[in-house]
Amino acid sequence: MNSKVSVHGLNLFYKGFQALRDINLEILANRVTALIGPSGCGKSTFLRTLNRMNDLYEGVRVQGRVLIDGDDIYRERYDVMALRKKVGMVFQKPNPFPMSIYDNVAYGPRVHGIKNRRRLDEIVETSLRAASLWDEVSDRLHRGATGLSAGQQQRLCIARLLAVEPEVLLMDEPTATLDPIAALKVEELIRVLKHDYTIIMVTRNTRQAARVSDYTAFFLAGELVEHGMTGDMFTMPKDRRTEDYITGRFG
Repeated sequence: MNSKVSVHGLNLFYKGFQALRDINLEILANRVTALIGPSGCGKSTFLRTLNRMNDLYEGVRVQGRVLIDGDDIYRERYDVMALRKKVGMVFQKPNPFPMSIYDNVAYGPRVHGIKNRRRLDEIVETSLRAASLWDEVSDRLHRGATGLSAGQQQRLCIARLLAVEPEVLLMDEPTATLDPIAALKVEELIRVLKHDYTIIMVTRNTRQAARVSDYTAFFLAGELVEHGMTGDMFTMPKDRRTEDYITGRFG
């Protein structure tokens, strides 16, 4: 199986504080990789290194290499805008734009130069279908997106992301603010999407990681303690700290 993302010797500093320490990780294409660990362990920071969202914070310094399809995204003069099209992100709290459902999904394609209405119609429908939302909203596409339920808003944000044809989906606790039924729909969607995308998701819910991920990486105090197939990690962890976290002794 091919690695989509390869991380070598990654260190990250927020001014004088070291948030990530010598991370080495291979992430396979068309698989779901869950990043688990207690709050403040570095998992969200690591996720943001994969589309250089940490660049937006003052005083951040990165060492090491992050390769996507073999290309180092931290090399000089790398096209960060193209990176964020290829590697999109879904946040913990749904953040639809204050515009219609249709315009939310069409926003990215329009930014990238698509103006033809028929083509935009196709993209909007295809993206909403891929996000398992079309049947729920097809009769109100031109109504405000903020009128949707929280779960629908999160799936709309996923549809908005899919509309620009990414290859990697980063999800930072995508169900943390949702009710159990809405969270289940997002989990089911993740299982479907992995056939077409590489998905890397942060979750503090170890049961969710066990349900939806193929691989799991356990972070603690900025270090990658253990990484492997989810079934193996949850039944036969190699490190005692992993076992203690999974079984609820801390975290």
